[in-house]
Amino acid sequence: MKMDWQKFIGKLVNVTLHENYGLIEDKRNDQTLYEIVFKHGNLIEVYDEGLLLETVRENHKVNIFIPHSSIKCIEFFDVNLEQN
Repeated sequence: MKMDWQKFIGKLVNVTLHENYGLIEDKRNDQTLYEIVFKHGNLIEVYDEGLLLETVRENHKVNIFIPHSSIKCIEFFDVNLEQN
């Protein structure tokens, strides 16, 4: 089954990533850390390779690209589950 991500654009999502996904640089301690395995934000774009979320961290708008292969689970909020 192929997911139709377009109908979830603009919706709030929580994404659980496969563990130990990615690295970030902690500029305060000048070291590299494992990225947290949860992401949260509004789904703003869908690509063949993954999803783009938008969120706010420390008063800055942040875009997060998540490859499909890194997604373990997604929770969708404010979704209208109309029966067809």
